[in-house]
This record gives sequence, structure tokens and C-alpha cells, in this order.
Amino acid sequence: MPADITPDSNDNNNQTAADIRKLKRAQRQLLPPRTQKHNSQALCENIIREHTYRNSQNIACYLANDSEIDPHLIIEHAWFLGKKVYLPILSPLKNSLYFAPYEKDSKLTINRFNIPEPECPPSKWKTASQLDLLLLPLVAFDTQGNRIGMGSGFYDRTLAYLRHRQFWKKPTLVGLAHEIQKTGQLETQSWDIPLDFIITEKQIYRTKG
Repeated sequence: MPADITPDSNDNNNQTAADIRKLKRAQRQLLPPRTQKHNSQALCENIIREHTYRNSQNIACYLANDSEIDPHLIIEHAWFLGKKVYLPILSPLKNSLYFAPYEKDSKLTINRFNIPEPECPPSKWKTASQLDLLLLPLVAFDTQGNRIGMGSGFYDRTLAYLRHRQFWKKPTLVGLAHEIQKTGQLETQSWDIPLDFIITEKQIYRTKG
């Protein structure tokens, strides 16, 4: 493994967000398929024990891309329990996200980022505030609940309303990641929305009390 992408590189050493993004993407892309599968299974075992998950009915998730930790077992478990699952869908009018229902027989179409989205009319889409739980991917995270994504800012714009709410902050925000994606404390920006939890294959990081 190259020296500049060792798994224990948790000290940011004044790296920029772009540097950290490049580093952590490289680290997770080096994970072999067997490790990816193990991490996906352990992630599911961790989250299904959480009361926040058990008490949530409307759950948004994602389809793994670019070596992201794969939440497909969580989706299948949610279906088994009769929960409603949604996937992010790009808004045609502004650079934010809606969430479309995702079922076992859903037809998928490819968006401009080559990511599958459910085919369904906008009348069935939900906004983030209508969800109970939002499971979102990330590239890097710290234990204070800060994250670095792919840099497009879609989740930040979609969740911007949470910055102005003191009460009734729906949905609960949970980042899913490989443990290897943990890093030192990240520099934050005014538009960043911190996560309530981060869950990896190894543990659950509770970041808000």
C-alpha cells in the first residue's frame, strides 16, 4: 500500500478538504471485495440495534458507488420490517435532493452523475423534512459529526433548513462509512450540517449528546 494512503492517517496536518477527499477515496477504493462485504454486514448489524432505526418508518438511504460502504442489507432489512425506503433523486429545478420511494420492483434510471434513481412521478417524492431517518454516504468524517462528501454540496443545500431550527429537527442524520474513513477534526464551514450519528463496521459515533 502506498505510504501516502495508510489507513491510520487520522492527523489532517493542515490538509485541505480536497486533499482529505482524495486520500480517503483512495483508501476505501483499496479495500478488497471480501472486506467490503464484511463491512457491509457489520454495518447492518450495528444499525438495526439502534432504537432510532427501529422507531423510524420513512428511511432514506443510497445505492453504493465509488467503493462507499454498501447499505443494501439495511435496505433489505427495512423492507422486511415493512418500513418505507427512499433514495435521493436530483431536483430538476435546483441543485438539491428529493427522495423517491424505492421498492423491490422499482425501475431505476441513471442520472447525470451515473447514479441510479427510482423512476416515479414527482407527486410521490418526499422532502428531507418528511423523512424520519436519512442514511447518507460520506468520504471522510470526524468524531464530532462533521463530514466531507464528494464536493457537490447536494446534501448541504437539501438540509440547509436545519440550521434555522431549534426543535423538531427531522430527519435524524446518520452517516455511513468504513472505519478507515475516520480522520482528525475537520475544518467546518457555515453551510455544513453536522450529523447526529456516524456508523461504521466497527462502532457507532454519537455526536450530539
